[in-house]
Amino acid sequence: MPPTINYDVLIRAGRLVCPATGYDAPGAVAICGDRIVAVGPDVDGHSGHTIDDSSVIVLPGLIDLHAHPALSGSMFGVDPDRDLLARGTTTVLSQGDAGAGNFEAYIRETIERSQTQIKVAINLSSAGETGPGGCFEQLDLIDVPACVSAIQQFRWHIWGIAVNVSHICCGQTDPREVLRRGLQVAEETGLPLLYGMRRPEDWPLEHQLRELRPGDVVTYCFRRTPHCIVHEGRVIDAVVAARERGILFDVGHGRGSFDFNTAEAALQDGFAPDTISTDLQRGHVGQVPIHDLPLVMSKLRAAGMPELETFRAVTSRPAQILGLENEIGSLRVGTRADLTLLLWHEQSEPLVDVHGNARAGGHWEATATICAGRVITAAAGFISGNP
Repeated sequence: MPPTINYDVLIRAGRLVCPATGYDAPGAVAICGDRIVAVGPDVDGHSGHTIDDSSVIVLPGLIDLHAHPALSGSMFGVDPDRDLLARGTTTVLSQGDAGAGNFEAYIRETIERSQTQIKVAINLSSAGETGPGGCFEQLDLIDVPACVSAIQQFRWHIWGIAVNVSHICCGQTDPREVLRRGLQVAEETGLPLLYGMRRPEDWPLEHQLRELRPGDVVTYCFRRTPHCIVHEGRVIDAVVAARERGILFDVGHGRGSFDFNTAEAALQDGFAPDTISTDLQRGHVGQVPIHDLPLVMSKLRAAGMPELETFRAVTSRPAQILGLENEIGSLRVGTRADLTLLLWHEQSEPLVDVHGNARAGGHWEATATICAGRVITAAAGFISGNP
């Protein structure tokens, strides 16, 4: 008889899906410590924690490329482990919650106190999102040398620079000057921008997009107002040209940035987002249904995005954008043991966009999350897991 293999965690499911490798079949994932050690239909053995559920889909741990994880210091901040990890997200990119002036505190008070893996698009404003008011209303807080210095000091944590030139963020500040300084930081550090567009009556979208570089990410891509990438049922030429140059596009659902009509028109025109994200923030806490990444994925599916493309936009694609494709975003042996178990509910309440437009369709729910080998479940608003 062959020797019995002992794992720390063993997960058997009716379907394993890994967009990075193309695997899509029943099977099991075995974990030792914080690593995936075996994947496939014939994986078996003993384990300290076994999940055996033919009704779930197992994906690589979901990656949210735009949200607001912050235990302190951000007026938008949510508890990363309670509001993201317990809902299926294992890695999240903070959109501007901290700037150069409070970045060290953000590491100490949020990143180091969270199980969720947190990467950061550092705010161009030294104050971050401390509020009140827009983060770029005070031009003297857009301190290029301070931002560059913070990036050099805390490079491991920082993916890019958050530059939102909306009228809400800028107030009376010239958005062109904000972007100019953001690009200066980006050029000096070699990092990309996470960019929020300005309404076109203030600054034509074509002119804004020309300033961006390959690898920069435009978020809020499926808004209806105050800017919209669709005109008369087609994605506007400037947006198509930007994508052809290597500009990336992210959903960033938030509280005002997802419109079914815009998403449907773009998808029908062959323009799918590179990444799907929640823009989860404090105002979402307590909402019903719970605003999380599986819910936003469900809305994109209802809008016409193919299932596999939806899965890719929350796993392998954001992992690649973050430069972490060898560590997360797949079910490859040797990668970090981050997984999300999704259950599909065929019968559910209609899905609703930020304008109240509804679409019929089921929705995904995260029933369990494995983060660096630790099993996390959501129950009554609390997190429980094996050590």
